Amino acid sequence: MSTHLVNTHEAKSRLSELIREVEAGGDVIVARNGQPVAKLIPWPPKKAERVPGTWAGLVTLDDDIVASDDDVNALFKESEESPESSEGEL
Repeated sequence: MSTHLVNTHEAKSRLSELIREVEAGGDVIVARNGQPVAKLIPWPPKKAERVPGTWAGLVTLDDDIVASDDDVNALFKESEESPESSEGEL
């Protein structure tokens, strides 16, 4: 649909009609002295109600999710012992 520009006086006298236009997907802009000041928009549809527990039983965590990783620790230890690393290099 197209954008419909109306002045405030016309908007007051045709409000019900303009609301129907917006409900049908049109854009209505209200102007004062030819300058846009407001836009009529449809009320957003109600969002679906969230249901707690939707993911219950679908997600599992290991017993200790913050434990250190042996492979990562080995890489750090390896980089400490490496003679290639120099304190002057960044």
